[in-house]
Amino acid sequence: MDSEKLQALISLLDDPDQAVFEMVEKELLKEDALQVEELEHIWETSLDELMQNRIEDLIQQIQFRETSKKIKSWTNQEEVDLFEGFFLISQYQYPDLKLKNIQSQLKKISSDVWLEINNRLTSIEKITVLNHILYDVNKFAINHSNPTLPQNCYLNLLLETKKGNPVSLAILYTIIARDLGFPVQLIDFPQNPLVAYVDAELAKKTHGEDYDSPVLFYINPANNGAIIGRKEIEFFMKKNEKIDEMLFQTPCEDRKIIKLLLANLIEAYEAVGYKEKVNDLSSISDLL
Repeated sequence: MDSEKLQALISLLDDPDQAVFEMVEKELLKEDALQVEELEHIWETSLDELMQNRIEDLIQQIQFRETSKKIKSWTNQEEVDLFEGFFLISQYQYPDLKLKNIQSQLKKISSDVWLEINNRLTSIEKITVLNHILYDVNKFAINHSNPTLPQNCYLNLLLETKKGNPVSLAILYTIIARDLGFPVQLIDFPQNPLVAYVDAELAKKTHGEDYDSPVLFYINPANNGAIIGRKEIEFFMKKNEKIDEMLFQTPCEDRKIIKLLLANLIEAYEAVGYKEKVNDLSSISDLL
């Protein structure tokens, strides 16, 4: 589509005839050259409320389309990056989110931990330092006053407010720990993901009948990084016989934990009646 035709279509966005607008909208959404910045400029300079509302809707549709493309590309990778998945979900709600800004905030946290650890420390001692920086210094915590808010699921708001939910905190914890080189894996414990600190060498071995779990201990990011030992897990299993013991030994794929984050978001938006966002996020979840 040439520039003149594109401009002609944009000029029809204020047509009061709904049928004309729907035709124009359909044609514009086919056009890859249509830029959000161009629409935003028209929105800023227009005094027509109808046109402004239609442009806002168009911008949201374009941004959703682009985010969906990125997430589809992300999930099609053989090995996905957990941080990238978390960032893309956050970018759905905050399309102007800057990657470098978020990366620098995360790097600041991991650098503060790195300065406090050395090779003489045991695995538990290293995790204790990480917990100190995350929970004592930065004050990350579960948002107990508003646990079901959608905002608890977005990385940028988690870094800004220091408040999240069990899933978002578990993802943040894992991202920081991995950046420090800690051999950690997410465990999809119901409603409250745990982080498993594993024996990296043992984890590489082939599973067999005499296979020992590579997990050295578990961490609960939702409870200030509380360390959980095998005896506590065994005690829990005796009280909850319906839960498969392999759950505690099987790492959760990063795709699955992002899908769990989306499930939290969908539930949160359903609670406040945001049907469009529920539909958007459900379609994104279907890509995973």
